[in-house]
Amino acid sequence: MDKRRVIVKVPASTANLGPGFDTLGMALSLYAWIDMSVARGETRIDLYGGRMNGVPRDKSNLIYKVAQMVFKEAGIEAPELNIAMYSDIPLTRGLGSSASAIVGALTAANALAGSPLSMERLFHMATALEGHPDNVGASLFGGIVVASWDGNAANHIRLDPHPDLDVLVAIPEFQLSTEKARHALPEQFSMKDAVYNISHSSMLVAALATGNLEMIRHAMKDRIHQPYRASLIPGMSLILEEACDYGALGAALSGAGPTLLSLVESGSSRKSELEQFLIATLEKEGIRAEAIWLKPCLIGPEVDLLDRSIEEISLMEWIKGEVRA
Repeated sequence: MDKRRVIVKVPASTANLGPGFDTLGMALSLYAWIDMSVARGETRIDLYGGRMNGVPRDKSNLIYKVAQMVFKEAGIEAPELNIAMYSDIPLTRGLGSSASAIVGALTAANALAGSPLSMERLFHMATALEGHPDNVGASLFGGIVVASWDGNAANHIRLDPHPDLDVLVAIPEFQLSTEKARHALPEQFSMKDAVYNISHSSMLVAALATGNLEMIRHAMKDRIHQPYRASLIPGMSLILEEACDYGALGAALSGAGPTLLSLVESGSSRKSELEQFLIATLEKEGIRAEAIWLKPCLIGPEVDLLDRSIEEISLMEWIKGEVRA
């Protein structure tokens, strides 16, 4: 194991897609990279890029702790590690930054150990760490993931996204923790709202599975989480209500937010109109936001196993040309 160096590229994700609360996820073409090898001395953690501000650089770092869980699970003595990370995925914006870190760390450590753990085992570990399977499932398996978690077992079915599906995300400049967004939700829901979400989530999965893009606008409606989180994101309600009038197939809060997401047909002539609507609506509320056009990512982590003889190549040199910054 000490002769190996692993670099993992892992996609971001969006969760819920409207009604599929904690059950639906989709991988997105926005990425994080994790570089991991066994250290000859003490553990060293290097973080690159402005999106990593505030992330710990000691053994309290999530990537280090998750890697040690893999080694323990595999029956391997926990080594000191060299870890480097760069991410284009903004923190606490609803694009699965923690899920991508967990999946990347699990995948890198497993590869470093010779891949003793199966994908399903990694999925179970990732879900237990994250608390829900949608983001981690999407980042691990790619595409669209329909998943369940009962506290003991994580299961999933993967779908291929329609090839003509594009994704527009409007990322507000402010952060919104998942914990705060979850505290906005009630303890109980009415049977009427529960049935509403079950029917719409089922319809959305059927629309995505069959490629019935016209049905998405009807299926992406939600009564379980988005109405309760709207007060945390000014302009959100208007965007969800009117995005389809500006060319979207459907719109939703991405994960716990504050990022807002629209699904769009790739050949649409109204992309600039939709983008302007999202940004202008948020600006009217005094919120600056960045709009990024993405594609669903069809695959999970990409793993490169390097020989330690090329240690002189830094992570940033290795991924040069791939990063957005």
